[in-house]
Amino acid sequence: MSYKYGGFHDSCLEYELITAQGEVIRCSLNENADIFHMVHGSYGTLGIISKVKFRLIEAKPYVRMDYIVYPSFETLANAMREHYRKKDLDFMDAIVHAPDKAVLCIGTFVDSVPPDGEVSDYTFLNIFYKSTLRKKQDYLKTTDYLFRYDTECHWLSRTIPGMETKLLRLLLGKFLLSSTNLLTWSKRLAPILKYDKRPDVVVDVFIPSNQLERFYELYLEKIRYFPLWVVPYKRVQRYPWINDDFEKRIGDELFFDLAVYGLRNRKKEINYYKLLEEMVYDSNGIKTLISHNFYDRETFWKIYNRSNWEKVKKRTDPGNLFRDLYDKFHFGRTMA
Repeated sequence: MSYKYGGFHDSCLEYELITAQGEVIRCSLNENADIFHMVHGSYGTLGIISKVKFRLIEAKPYVRMDYIVYPSFETLANAMREHYRKKDLDFMDAIVHAPDKAVLCIGTFVDSVPPDGEVSDYTFLNIFYKSTLRKKQDYLKTTDYLFRYDTECHWLSRTIPGMETKLLRLLLGKFLLSSTNLLTWSKRLAPILKYDKRPDVVVDVFIPSNQLERFYELYLEKIRYFPLWVVPYKRVQRYPWINDDFEKRIGDELFFDLAVYGLRNRKKEINYYKLLEEMVYDSNGIKTLISHNFYDRETFWKIYNRSNWEKVKKRTDPGNLFRDLYDKFHFGRTMA
């Protein structure tokens, strides 16, 4: 729904924030508005959110899925732009399975499933992203639609040998499948994983619509990893955590979130995380920080608004208990 409503912050009306000093601050569009807006891009470095008030929309019990195959990324992108202009869908995302096969996934709320319809279950044995290649239409319970990618963590389960086979899913699925299990195992293996200087790439990058085809051509030339998840995202307001000069470069309200999940990063001659950063920056895009980050400090603060962040930081965390935004997320190790 982000092509109509923006991100989650754009639906929020009020936050309750606990500062580093233990003060509880209520912030909204009309009260402590500077804190309210900067919390969005702060990744927990300004305080701890303890309450959220946000808008809801009416839901229905089921979502009907329609899958439309396009022969190229360009034709897919143009179709998504057209739906963006019309605002005629409940849900819209896409999976680029290969350069010549892109699937637009259209979701529509429905009250019931027709007699000849099938309600699918992708919470255990069946794999959602693969179903988009073989089905033209599908039905999911609304809750299952919202978590349709969770079982595989999109398609990260395939990085575990055999985990996409039904036999291994029957034997080990309840222990390994789902984002909850993946995060649990990541924590358990953290002492070992911290020595991995070549972590696989798991990242979302937001590219302005006016740079999308150019970025994709570079992606094909330099990376060429699939599947690629594509989600249109409308920036419904100006975000004050973006550097003013960088804001001027963007020049578009529509972004496309391109999600690269599970790209192997073992080549000695190239760091795909760093390459993506450079490509995104050159395309006036924003790379999410919930990944491994290699920006130098100067480049980082050309993207993020340091002065706005520091103004709020002085009020909510003057002792830097929650850490500096750059220092918290910089990978900080030389890639071998």
